[in-house]
Amino acid sequence: MLRYSFIVLAVFATLASAVLSVWFPWLIPAVLLLAALVALGIWDLVQPGHSILRNYPIIGHMRWLFEGIRPEIRQYLIESDRDEEPFSRDERSLIYQRAKGEEDKRPFGTRERVYDPGYAWLTHSVAGQHLADSDFRIRVGGRDCKQPYDASLYNISAMSFGALSGNAILALNTGAKAGNFVHDTGEGGISKYHREGNGDIIYEIGTGYFGCRTADGQFDPDKFAEQAVSPQVKMIEVKLSQGAKPGHGGMLPAAKISPEIAEARGVPMDRDCISPPYHSAFHTPMELCEFLDRLRDLSGGKPVGFKLCVGHRREFMCIVKAMRKSGIVPDFIVVDGTEGGTGAAPLEFANHIGMPLIEGLTFVHNTLRGAGLRDQIRIGASGKLVTAFDIVRACALGADWCNSARGFMFAIGCIQAQACHTNRCPTGVATQDPLRQRALVPADKALRVARFHRNTLRAVADIVGAAGLRKPAELKPHHFNMRLNSGETVTGDKAYPELPIGCLVDDTCKNDEYSRRWTAASADTFNREDGR
Repeated sequence: MLRYSFIVLAVFATLASAVLSVWFPWLIPAVLLLAALVALGIWDLVQPGHSILRNYPIIGHMRWLFEGIRPEIRQYLIESDRDEEPFSRDERSLIYQRAKGEEDKRPFGTRERVYDPGYAWLTHSVAGQHLADSDFRIRVGGRDCKQPYDASLYNISAMSFGALSGNAILALNTGAKAGNFVHDTGEGGISKYHREGNGDIIYEIGTGYFGCRTADGQFDPDKFAEQAVSPQVKMIEVKLSQGAKPGHGGMLPAAKISPEIAEARGVPMDRDCISPPYHSAFHTPMELCEFLDRLRDLSGGKPVGFKLCVGHRREFMCIVKAMRKSGIVPDFIVVDGTEGGTGAAPLEFANHIGMPLIEGLTFVHNTLRGAGLRDQIRIGASGKLVTAFDIVRACALGADWCNSARGFMFAIGCIQAQACHTNRCPTGVATQDPLRQRALVPADKALRVARFHRNTLRAVADIVGAAGLRKPAELKPHHFNMRLNSGETVTGDKAYPELPIGCLVDDTCKNDEYSRRWTAASADTFNREDGR
């Protein structure tokens, strides 16, 4: 049968070459190669693991070859400039150009399908403004904060040392220092590469309490204080969940724990490093607020907040009710969209768990407005925010500042190979392999980090000025229009209406989705009061 023809041909070729090699000795290497193919084919016929190889010996291996190069073939030869897998070539090219300081303009007009559902645009003004200063700053720190921080409008989102290489962390942090913006450590703790870069950092505390944990994985206040009082640490962020895998813990196998990772995280090298799916330092909304207040005190009064991907909306309202009941108000909240990135996540979690950024951001913004707390809390946003338009849209819908992880990864050389979980990153960004890491030169890539930040904010200033405004904080939902599935267009304030300030507290909220959940929320428990 035809499917066995390749092994049959290999057998005949081996025999013929063996005979001819008697007179032509230079054929001996070919005989050995063909004999190896025959042996492979025989093994394919009897091995139990792969049906394809049993039916198509030798030639069946081509399937794995093509599977192996499929992503590269698709990325370089097949996908269009606008296919998002997950970032389009247009987006990646824009980041590379801004990071390198190259021309980032486009000829011949838009390639967007402006009449398709979902298309959005900013309304501009005939009385535009020229904004000479694009270094937009946001003061983070409420009434109980003793060391407020003036954060940039655009910062590096949470990526842990361990997920990223030491050279990548050093390049990002050095670039953040050069550009005067802040770098979130991720939950992997503060590494020596963060300290060497000496850029401003947000110390993120996850469920593993890395860098501030006891031997059995509980929160250690003394170790936290040692880390948090460092002048390099500007803010403290408690991670409740992340967009790419909300409600899911993690595990770093012992085999992948290097001495540097063990030092940064405060974990032993001879056992797996576990990040539980939930916190052990608090279990109720009130306990969360008390924990935040404790962190603020231990850090010397630095801004303290939390990050979450919105899940059960009532549970976020439980936290807000606890703020009002306890009088303990965080200085900031970072909303992470489900479109956010990660080094590794179960497919179902990455694709179908958690709320997208726009819906999550507008919900958090509106809940704080309805509870009368919006003026006391800054909101950060993260989740595929890599262009100036992404940033101004997030600001219009409620964000005070924006974070990006993969945008800055592209700036230091990431090519979207999507091999982050294999330890075989081709550019040295997401690997602990020393040989692969050496491909990334921190001093060179740090300049690109600072340049990407600066050029992106310059583009933000141009867009804000085109709208006739002086700063991103003046952007409102009504500055945007968007096209619905019906083909009609609506303004942003119609698609995402803002709740009146204090309406949830004084029981005047006319939005049933909010008022119903607010009534069901409790400051004392994350469970429903009615038992459901």
